Amino acid sequence: MNYNIFTVKIIKNCGQSFFADGTSLTELIVQLPQVRKNNVKIILQLSVWGNLSYDVARYYQTDDYIIIEGYISIRNSNLAQTINLIDKQIEISVFKVYPLLLKS
Repeated sequence: MNYNIFTVKIIKNCGQSFFADGTSLTELIVQLPQVRKNNVKIILQLSVWGNLSYDVARYYQTDDYIIIEGYISIRNSNLAQTINLIDKQIEISVFKVYPLLLKS
């Protein structure tokens, strides 16, 4: 099964967009926290849909730590030049978000 739970740090809020039918989408770039100093940084893209999208856009900002639940997928990267990835990006479709450590 493809279900996962992660604790992540928000690196960038890519903004909120709306579709013709009124569905809201908020995209975030996040990083998994590292325990060891020499590990590679793991960067993920989050897609938050619907009513939860409004809450994420309103309450969470850069450098906040959150716990997310969702489904993972792999897609072609359009962020390769900014994050130094080759051609694939991990994306998580989020359906639950819990605050862990908020900046404000």
